Amino acid sequence: MGTRNAVNCTTPAIRARPVCNDIRESHRGLRNSPLSAPTLVNVMVTRISRVRFACQALLAAIALLAAGQAVTAEPRRVLLLHSFGPHFAPWNQIAARLREELIKQSPDPIDLYEASLQFGRRAAPRDQAPFVGYIGALFQEKAPDLLVAIGAPAAQFFLKHRSEIFPATPLLISGADRRTFSDSELGANGTAVGVNIDVSAQVNAMLQVMPGITNIAVVIGDSPLERFWIEELQRSLKAFTDRVTFHWLNELPFEEMLKSVSALPTHSAIYYASVRIDAAGTPHEESRAITRLRQAANAPIFGYVDSDFGRGVVGGPHISIDDIANRSAAVAARIFAGEAPGTIKPETVGLAQPMYDWRELRHWNVNESRLPPESHVYFREATAWERYRWHIHAIGAALLLQAGLIAWLIHEHRRRHGAEVLARTSISELQQMNRVATVGELSASIAHEIGQPLTGISALATAASQWLARDNPDIEKTRAALIDIVKASHGATELVTSVRAMFAKKPGKRQSLDINALIGTVLAILRVELLSHRIQVQTQLDPDLPRVKCDRVQLQQVILNLIMNAMEAMHGPGPRVLRIKTTFAQAHVVKVSLEDTGSGIDPADRERLFKPLVTTKANGMGMGLAICQSIVASHKGRIWACAASSGRGSLFQFELPTGGAR
Repeated sequence: MGTRNAVNCTTPAIRARPVCNDIRESHRGLRNSPLSAPTLVNVMVTRISRVRFACQALLAAIALLAAGQAVTAEPRRVLLLHSFGPHFAPWNQIAARLREELIKQSPDPIDLYEASLQFGRRAAPRDQAPFVGYIGALFQEKAPDLLVAIGAPAAQFFLKHRSEIFPATPLLISGADRRTFSDSELGANGTAVGVNIDVSAQVNAMLQVMPGITNIAVVIGDSPLERFWIEELQRSLKAFTDRVTFHWLNELPFEEMLKSVSALPTHSAIYYASVRIDAAGTPHEESRAITRLRQAANAPIFGYVDSDFGRGVVGGPHISIDDIANRSAAVAARIFAGEAPGTIKPETVGLAQPMYDWRELRHWNVNESRLPPESHVYFREATAWERYRWHIHAIGAALLLQAGLIAWLIHEHRRRHGAEVLARTSISELQQMNRVATVGELSASIAHEIGQPLTGISALATAASQWLARDNPDIEKTRAALIDIVKASHGATELVTSVRAMFAKKPGKRQSLDINALIGTVLAILRVELLSHRIQVQTQLDPDLPRVKCDRVQLQQVILNLIMNAMEAMHGPGPRVLRIKTTFAQAHVVKVSLEDTGSGIDPADRERLFKPLVTTKANGMGMGLAICQSIVASHKGRIWACAASSGRGSLFQFELPTGGAR
């Protein structure tokens, strides 16, 4: 890499000399040249172009050289020294976040070296030269660009051996409490992102959240650093001794600590200051200590650093790991930019805004109203409304839509029911009108049918009175005459009853009837009309037909309409024959057929013949057959029309179930 850069640097200088000589020679030649002015101009333009190209090549070479130097810039070498080891909380988390932020905030690549100050767990050895030599051996060729001490033990080691360990290299202390070092120890080539653990503020927050606390167990280890902190904690907590009894567990092995916190009296709490090395000399790395403590404790746990948050502590104001790492990385970037470490005075990291674990608050029955106003509550379980809000909205919308649909269906059902009632009323009125119109047309025939028995009754009565007036009254003839009078009066009465029934506004009740007898009654009413139209009636009525449950008046109206339609169809020349036939078509079904020799039905009209307002008569309303169809349908039957079997005329047929309508 160095050889290639040297060659690139000398290449532009080698090429520049011939170009300058060429320019000087060109000027000499031009001064002595006998060429004309235009020619001289052309020569000058050509040579100036060559010079411009050479300059452009020179600038490109310089740019490539600068780019090569930027690409091959050496990374910043950083030595990061852990306290106790690389896995002790919270220093391990400070280091992890610091690595990320160094890489993110530094404009140059980072070459990170890491070492661990293992002997800080117990009393420091008198001879620390071997470890100092180890640190120096890591950078035999070139000193590092930055020394970073994570935690107080690492900071004290660097400060003690500053003259031996790269004294010209900037020193950055990260995550150590300000009480563990002084500004004078840092000197002009050192700076620190220190922390201020305000234990009294944390205990005051504990008592605010749980004012009933009367006992606080302080869980802390027994390393030299932790013994230093026991003295500091006792000094800070003197103000609470008249209100709270403190139990110090630092002289117990961790297993004994677990037994103690599992048997605390009521109204107790636990302040976890960290257990790195317990009284038995056992190290506790990562966050396993706080995890086991939460499993055994019978009282709420509070801590001082947010790395324990979410692992069983209730919460409160904490020291922020992210805040320490971010500020430390920012200071390192300023040092890499050329600022003197002694001039960089970052603010000390204090307690952050209080934050609480909702799960622990609920577990220990802590009322959220006691939390400080600026508190943040995390890990809150979503309520059913929050978790299923959109589902509830969707279900609610579906229910509303369904309710609206049901309401609309009910409305439509009522409208349909009303329409059906209106339709039935209209059909009933049409049937009544049809019957009235039919009776009007048959008035002459009805008058004749009623007048004929009345004439006979009059004649028989006259004869009977004469037979009784004789000297020897003829009792037998008189009796026979009276019997005939009774029969004639009954016939006239039945006829009048049938006619009156046709005028009735409401149809009668359905009853079991002999359909053959019903056909005979209709033919008796129409006898005069049939005779006047010279129509021959041929009947073929099955005497074994079962009775049909129906409305007498309505079925009589159907037969009457069909016969009158047949009479009107047979108005031309030729035979006029009406054939009426009843049969037992199939099980529980009676069929009635009426065949005429009239003009027949146009095939185009056959499909719509039973629809309202469809008629083939010049003065017809088109309702007769529609009424017949509605009556038959109401009796669960069917009616249809086709061409007569003889090839002339029409054949109307309808079927009715013998069980009647249900």
